[in-house]
Amino acid sequence: MADGGLRILMVAPTPYFADRGCHVRIFEEARALRTLGHDVRIATYHIGRDLPGIPVLRIPRIPWYNRLEAGPSWHKLYLDFLLLCKAAAYSLRFRPQVIHAHLHEGAAIGWLLKLMTRVPLVFDYQGSLSGECIDHGFFRADSRVARIFRWVERFINNRADRIVTSSTAGYTDLRANWGVVPERLVSVIDGVDTDQFRPHDRQEARSRLGIAPDEPVVAYLGLMSAYQGTDLLLDAIALLKAQGVHARFLIMGFPVERYRAMAEAKGINDMITFTGKVDYREAPLFLSAADLAVSPKLSLTEANGKLFNYMACALPVVVFDTPVNREILGDTGIYAPLGDTAAFAARVAALLADQEGLKGRGERVRSKAVHDHAWQARGALLAEVYRTVTAVDRH
Repeated sequence: MADGGLRILMVAPTPYFADRGCHVRIFEEARALRTLGHDVRIATYHIGRDLPGIPVLRIPRIPWYNRLEAGPSWHKLYLDFLLLCKAAAYSLRFRPQVIHAHLHEGAAIGWLLKLMTRVPLVFDYQGSLSGECIDHGFFRADSRVARIFRWVERFINNRADRIVTSSTAGYTDLRANWGVVPERLVSVIDGVDTDQFRPHDRQEARSRLGIAPDEPVVAYLGLMSAYQGTDLLLDAIALLKAQGVHARFLIMGFPVERYRAMAEAKGINDMITFTGKVDYREAPLFLSAADLAVSPKLSLTEANGKLFNYMACALPVVVFDTPVNREILGDTGIYAPLGDTAAFAARVAALLADQEGLKGRGERVRSKAVHDHAWQARGALLAEVYRTVTAVDRH
């Protein structure tokens, strides 16, 4: 650890690393901080894989739990208790100077660790806990369980010394709807490693994927679920097929079985290449097979990290018009009204019809990623948050 560097214990109640947005944020934050001389360790679940350069601590193996997908689960009650025990025991040896907790479960664990160690807590907020549970169909918005979860969420939101939000929309939501004072909030939106995520050889990518050299290709990379808009994406593909639009949709992510069956039922499987889960290190190459990218995510406050990777790979992006997407893409984005599948399909069709314009759009979106969204700057901002909370703690 470099002089002046801090010992940071990250608490990640998730199967890190599993090639999805939340995990990318955890990894890239940790890597940027270690580059700046901080000693970062990640405490997480028993499943997932280690990435080089970041020490990872795991709870004992639970043979019957191997879920990598996002979303709520009652199993997390005992997984998080084991994670608390693991992090508490390790803290006695590591003696962290900052606890950096991801997700609300991590913030709850981090608060208990703070009580034990008197170490300041930074909560990495990526969206509403109760909102995520409702999005995943875990309970109804008007149910008693939802009211309990909102009370728990409000309690957790007010336990950290600082909350860093992955979007300005999240920052605004915490102020307006959860009573968090602005002095405890800092917006640190996602970023991208623009050295790793860059345009690669298009023909090599298409050869690896079995896609014809001259076929128009639209890419999607990320989790596949209703709240990510995957159902709407298949509806949009069906509309495009009915209109006679020729394109191949490269859909990279998991879980894939349900959506493969849906595509067959809609008669659009001939337009789609499903890859299943893609290794984070191979994502830049596979994205380079595409002419443009899409993200039909519906959440108004949750981060949308895949957009940064699209941008860095010089792909014009079609999204729904939300504050999160506007903040990331700015005037480089192509927007459809929220939830309007027909408009979404129309935007895709218009872009595919303008192959010459796509190149210029790609150059502009890559430039924005390099100048506005590099992870190095995000790491420096996090380090400043740490300096603030540790200075307060010493007084």
